[in-house]
Amino acid sequence: MLYHFLPNALQYLLASWLIAPTPHTSTLQFELRHEHGLSNTSRVVFSDTRAPVGLRPEAFSIKTSRTKVHKPVSKDALADGRFKDGGRTWDTVDVDGPDLQDREVLLLLAKMANNAYTEPTEKDWYDIGTTWNNSYPFGWEPDADGFRGHIFATPDNSTVIVSVKGTSIMWPIGGGGPTQRKDKLNDNLLFSCCCARVGPTWSTVCSCYEGGYKCDQGCLEKSLAEESLFYSTGINLYNNVTYMYPNSNIWMIGHSLGGALASLVGITFGAPVVAFEAPAERLAATRLHLPFPPSTQHVTHVYNTGDPIPMGTCTGVSSTCALMGIALETRCHLGQVIRYDTVSKLGWSANVIHHGIQALIEGVLAKDDLDWGEDGKKRSVPAYTNEDDCVDCFNWEFGNYRNLSATGCGATGLL
Repeated sequence: MLYHFLPNALQYLLASWLIAPTPHTSTLQFELRHEHGLSNTSRVVFSDTRAPVGLRPEAFSIKTSRTKVHKPVSKDALADGRFKDGGRTWDTVDVDGPDLQDREVLLLLAKMANNAYTEPTEKDWYDIGTTWNNSYPFGWEPDADGFRGHIFATPDNSTVIVSVKGTSIMWPIGGGGPTQRKDKLNDNLLFSCCCARVGPTWSTVCSCYEGGYKCDQGCLEKSLAEESLFYSTGINLYNNVTYMYPNSNIWMIGHSLGGALASLVGITFGAPVVAFEAPAERLAATRLHLPFPPSTQHVTHVYNTGDPIPMGTCTGVSSTCALMGIALETRCHLGQVIRYDTVSKLGWSANVIHHGIQALIEGVLAKDDLDWGEDGKKRSVPAYTNEDDCVDCFNWEFGNYRNLSATGCGATGLL
């Protein structure tokens, strides 16, 4: 070939054009550093986790791939993007994110999301390493009754993972606990069409219902912006983590409500997000006036079709969700979706027992012999999809029916 007679520099240039580049991948090792949470005075608190005497910190590795994220150029630009028509300026950055087409990566992240519900000494804690390093948990002091979880970091602090706890309900998918009252309030505000107005016997959690299928849009937006709610707490948590780790790449993960909150915070700050079995948060993001970046593909939702909550089918006065006092009516997720079709491939029924993170871990992610491919292609992880054409609350009418300066409006509490 003439190629071999060309100068070496020209051969290299041609090769760089003709040979497709391989994806950038690397492996990061993480250890548990902190627990985080919300006190009953709505203050974000941290505590260091402590390793058992004589044992090394718990460590585990996660394969990464390059991920494009969009970060607000400044706090002023973020505020302008939320509450003004202009000023939405973004810095586009390539960072290391988790390689979510790797089953082992999803399994490890799901175990970390599970561990946000518990503490290392409890039996439902997943062992993700040999031993482990205790540092700052958030929200685990005795009087904490809200936002809580754990923080993991690489030994060099280059990457930090914030794991956020989801809803704690006594039956049938959880064990209850001190956070369940605030969990339910946030669920009903974020994921219902109008203040958890499921039927005439329900007491709404905000005063925006206008009768029939009408709801005041301005009232809804004001109710979701209450400082005591979990989105505002998540913003404070993220700011605290960036203060402690100013040069770190931060990932957000969580299950259920925790996954949706992780997504809302990740959209706000441009952090890679993995949300497991989360109720759909796109409507809440719109009501919160989050400035949407050019792309939300750094957010990934992982759920199974046997779980009616992310599918948006746990609705109506006779649904299990309604019986638990929660109105989870949205179905449209941000970002990209990894959807495990457990109904078709595993014969699962649509039931809230498949919402718990342990159902996904033990029934799906821990099994290396399942094929999730379509059209004859074998895959250990389903291909990415999106929900761009989805519509939430299509049977409701939203408008500005009242003057907010003259009418009180805000979160009113629980059912």
